Amino acid sequence: MSTVQPVILGEMPSLSKLYVNAAAQTARRRVLGTHNGSNLPVTSHEVRGVRADVGNLTAYQHLIGLTARDTLPAGYLHALAFPLAMSVMNRDDFPLPLLGMVHLSNHVEQRSPVLFTESLDIQARVENLRGHRSGTQLDVVAEIRGADTPDIKWTGRSSYLAKGVFLPGIDKPTPHNGQADFTPPDPTAIWHLGVDTGRAYAAVSGDFNPIHLSVLSAKALGMRRSIAHGMYLASRALADVGPAKGEAFTWDVTFEAPVFLPARVALAITALDITTAQTPGEGWQRAEFVAWNPRSGRRHFSGSVAPI
Repeated sequence: MSTVQPVILGEMPSLSKLYVNAAAQTARRRVLGTHNGSNLPVTSHEVRGVRADVGNLTAYQHLIGLTARDTLPAGYLHALAFPLAMSVMNRDDFPLPLLGMVHLSNHVEQRSPVLFTESLDIQARVENLRGHRSGTQLDVVAEIRGADTPDIKWTGRSSYLAKGVFLPGIDKPTPHNGQADFTPPDPTAIWHLGVDTGRAYAAVSGDFNPIHLSVLSAKALGMRRSIAHGMYLASRALADVGPAKGEAFTWDVTFEAPVFLPARVALAITALDITTAQTPGEGWQRAEFVAWNPRSGRRHFSGSVAPI
């Protein structure tokens, strides 16, 4: 296995500039009919001394439905690291087109709380390029440490799919039999998402991907309407789990069907093996959540939260 070579950046990359560059790169590859092979860059991007903006944090907490706290939510940390993940996928030696990537799943390990006053070192890399029945997928791994300690406080692994892109030498997996039948349970909440939901989340996350912003910009990228950010939906579900999740936990989510805006989304949370034990790690075992379209019954995403 090749050693990952770190590239230290002076500041967080601008997501708007990264999207512009990604669009230009996609157009260039389309005209030239070229790609950059079937290997991922063996490089990580890192920014040191990152601090959360208090105003931005407060707006995020309000949007997701969290009460104001001094610790950074797990979903906020994903948004904080996202520009670095984008910058790695924006490299000239990245073999897949960045625009149009489909977010398949997310796995987060929140190992210890992160205070908004902390200075953070953030690193992102890409790995595990592999086939998918619909194209090629990979993992983007982000890690967050305190600037004064080597211990990792938060890790996120996001799996993305380049739909319709089949690289040479990357085998497609054996087709599976599809998702199991889904019978919607009784909802614990109904979300009413306005047409401006994508723009509202973009304002606090910095992720101004055109598929989330408006009907026109989404149609330009092949969508019939704008769609909600996956991490907005997942973060809102995590907020609905509530404080029972504690300060150290794993958080998994699998995305299945997009939420076209405006929308009503049904959510059900099932808490398993809850006790009143006071010993860390014994208070509860797991919470599962699932979200679906209450009209069609189609599942949008599902996941779980469990203590570390």
